[in-house]
Amino acid sequence: MTAREEVTGIILAGGKSSRFGSNKALSRIDGDRLIERLCRTVGSMTGRMMLITHTPADYAFLELESRQDLVPRCGPIGGIYTALRTAQTPLCLCVACDMPFVRPEFLEYMVERSAGYDVVVPVNDGRVEPLCAVYRETCVPAIEDRIHARRYKIAGFFDEVRVLRLAPEEGGFHDDDMFFNINNRTDYDEALKRMTDQAR
Repeated sequence: MTAREEVTGIILAGGKSSRFGSNKALSRIDGDRLIERLCRTVGSMTGRMMLITHTPADYAFLELESRQDLVPRCGPIGGIYTALRTAQTPLCLCVACDMPFVRPEFLEYMVERSAGYDVVVPVNDGRVEPLCAVYRETCVPAIEDRIHARRYKIAGFFDEVRVLRLAPEEGGFHDDDMFFNINNRTDYDEALKRMTDQAR
């Protein structure tokens, strides 16, 4: 079992939110800003937190350590790379800021399964979810190779490292909402509807 002290919780908030029209991480979900909700979820299972963002001033109210991408303009893989290079722990639990329904129990389950693997990534409806995954510092060389080649698809380096693809239902965490993410206003309205449905 992996100790919590070996894990840094990483919130990836580097997107431009161009389809949303404003900074979606600051939109309200059930009374909280979306990013506050996620910080609470991730923070419940690790005391170490870091925010990867191009606009740290937007999130000063969180009072979290923040980093800007070490290699700009290469998308989420740049955020993961920055996390792995700057965190003081061997593992980084990376979660995108626009996933309001991620469950802390499942995040902890992924961390607990990480021994012997470089990546633990959920598989949802046949697709990997690399923006809600555990990455080990041993991934750095493979990620650097992808960045140098300007091949920025995150899962592109998975064939070069030890990956555990994890179906949430294997741990009893099946949840149709868990990997729902907010890209635009329609998604936001759907998230509000799902929140209401869950409260019933």
